[in-house]
Amino acid sequence: MEFFNKTSAVKLRSHLDKYLIADDDKETVRQSRNGSSRKAKWIVEFVESKHHVIRLKSCHGRYLTATETPFLLGMTGNKVLQTEPSSKLSDWNTEWETIRDGFQVKLRSWNAKYLRANGGTPPWRNSITHDEPHTGTTHNWILWDVEGVELTESEVVADYLSSLSSFNSSISDEILSELGSPRPVVKSPARFFSFSSKQKNSNSNSNSNSNSNSNSNKHFTTGMDFFHNAKAVRLRSHHEKYLLAEEDEESVNQDRNGSSKNARWTVEFVPGSETIIRLKSCYGKYLTASNQPFLLGMTGRKVLQTLPKRLDSSVEWEPVREGNHVRLKTRYGHFLRANGGLPPWRNSVTHDIPQRTSTQDWVLWDVDIVEIQVLQSPGAKPSAPQIPHSDSLDFDSSSPSSVSIKSNFSRQESSDSYAGSGSPPKSEGRTIYYHIADEDGDVDDEAVQGYSFNFKGSGVEELTRKFEEETGIEGVIVCTRNPLNGKLHPLRLQLPPNIVTMHVVIVLASSKAANDIAKQGGI
Repeated sequence: MEFFNKTSAVKLRSHLDKYLIADDDKETVRQSRNGSSRKAKWIVEFVESKHHVIRLKSCHGRYLTATETPFLLGMTGNKVLQTEPSSKLSDWNTEWETIRDGFQVKLRSWNAKYLRANGGTPPWRNSITHDEPHTGTTHNWILWDVEGVELTESEVVADYLSSLSSFNSSISDEILSELGSPRPVVKSPARFFSFSSKQKNSNSNSNSNSNSNSNSNKHFTTGMDFFHNAKAVRLRSHHEKYLLAEEDEESVNQDRNGSSKNARWTVEFVPGSETIIRLKSCYGKYLTASNQPFLLGMTGRKVLQTLPKRLDSSVEWEPVREGNHVRLKTRYGHFLRANGGLPPWRNSVTHDIPQRTSTQDWVLWDVDIVEIQVLQSPGAKPSAPQIPHSDSLDFDSSSPSSVSIKSNFSRQESSDSYAGSGSPPKSEGRTIYYHIADEDGDVDDEAVQGYSFNFKGSGVEELTRKFEEETGIEGVIVCTRNPLNGKLHPLRLQLPPNIVTMHVVIVLASSKAANDIAKQGGI
């Protein structure tokens, strides 16, 4: 709730770096990269007598509303719309419970579903629904960054008149739309706030109780226990390589040499936070999530060693527990990622969101504690001076000020783990190129290569699950097009053997095309 307590209006930015927008039709909402538009501003109203519950009012004076109307027939997500304050929908349709998830927030609707920013291909792209993330790849679709914004004087007046219009119909839409035009930004006069005095009191009470309720707000799984009492750690990636600080004192990479001093990272706990840490390299510089693209046109951004004049959120990492591993999340919901594959990706380290199942493990790290904090009791004699650290991470056990210890959270070795410096050969699988058909089974530009991914299985059911994870769309049928008559036919139990490249068409199970295929005996 602290995301909303200190501002009268906000912008909500999705994991796709797009903003929640109220369209000019005064009904639909969507995502857009144009965060400077007034349509990206949402006025915050606190719901009286309900903790951590808000309403969001658009620039058109309408509320963000979770409806019961399906976004697409046969799919799970329901529409999110703008509705009038005096609409037929009950008040609870416009109420959103704020749930903190690290640096971000989830907005839960009346039926325990979440405000979701959809990706993928049309009609999902840029759409907004309320739904539950059913796969790991869509979990980040319900996470939002909150940006506090100032309202212009005209916007404040328009909101004030809009609140009156629900009681007095004499205020016309023309007046409200005229007042809604952008003006220079000024501080919002207190007399124009549309919040009632009871809502203000509720706000102040929630501020005063924020500390006592802080523990109850932790709906995410913390990974701080991996770093409890840790003074220095090593981070080992999914590729059995360690996070290393390069000798140029700027870049970082992965390497199998975990005994190097460059693999040692000093842990700093951020004052005032129980969930955030900083990691300092052997060169005294901080592990930093930069804004620089690793490769132009790609999503991953560089992770560097830096020593900023002012320690900001770019050097802060939130450990998130994932079984016996940990993910390190940035301020913007990205994760520290150890890349594999071919150069220049091999051994590189970026921060990114894993978009595919095959790269989910690239953001998982094992934590080896190489030095612990020795907490002295009050009145105890000062400990002996710290023994200088050598290239080996094995410390003298007689040292009273440092203890060499290995974390018990290491990954259990499997039978196919690396042997020496080599690795067993892996099946490269086949490349699947796909297009998504519309309601009638037609595909735009089917001659174009389309989207693709690598698939190592051989079963159609497994391939179908893979498509659902890739696109975030549930209920799909994998089809091929008959080259003779151009009709779509669904794939059967197994994929054709000895074919390294396949071209398929995805049909929604709820579409007219699926019904036509069924009538033809294809399903």
